[in-house]
Amino acid sequence: MEKNINFTLRVWRQRGPKAKGAFESYEMKDIPTDTSFLEMLDILNEQLINDGQEPVVYDHDCREGICGMCSLYINGRPHGPKGGVTTCQVYMRSFNSGDTITVEPWRSAGFPIIRDLMVDRGAFDKIIQAGGYIDVNTGGVPDANNIIIPKEIAEKSMDAASCVGCGACVAACKNGSAMLFVSAKLSQLNLLPQGKAEASRRAKAMVSKMDELGFGNCTNTRACEAECPKEITISNIARLNRDFIKAKLKD
Repeated sequence: MEKNINFTLRVWRQRGPKAKGAFESYEMKDIPTDTSFLEMLDILNEQLINDGQEPVVYDHDCREGICGMCSLYINGRPHGPKGGVTTCQVYMRSFNSGDTITVEPWRSAGFPIIRDLMVDRGAFDKIIQAGGYIDVNTGGVPDANNIIIPKEIAEKSMDAASCVGCGACVAACKNGSAMLFVSAKLSQLNLLPQGKAEASRRAKAMVSKMDELGFGNCTNTRACEAECPKEITISNIARLNRDFIKAKLKD
């Protein structure tokens, strides 16, 4: 395997939400293959700053596949060529010398571009605020460890809770649907006894907020499931639909 590679990087540059954007190309030389994709972007920015140019703006935080902020299309695929990983977990050994690598921000009405590769994913926060929590009277609530939960239920809830809210599901969906994200957050709570009391209200509130924010409808293409870096399954969407229908029938 090559230790260093040379390639052309095509990066989307856009100065603001209302500005017209375009791709700009940069020649990257002698990039070590054990460099992560974000480290490679750091190298690009160092070069741009040294040349007196504006660095590329992109989101990042933990760089450990936990926060979900490093959300990018790489060659047209959310988070790049590897399945089950976030952008920060992609390494340059996934590419070859002479490649042209195209990097874009999420393309969704629900995620307006702030600048370059950074988008506003605040819509996800608003969906969580609508119902992604449990109300409790903390003065008399029993210790959570004292509530017996079947292993199968606990595992399903924990699997749903692994969602990092990166938005790859929305970016992959031809309709820009946020159903996989919403269903994961709903399953995380509705499966547990602590979340049962508000399950109906939660389902209606979160779906209503998702629709209000302009996300599209789910047509079960499973693109979201295929591109989710945490491999969240669409069984959660089926659960969301059941809970939502039950809530509407109660009304």
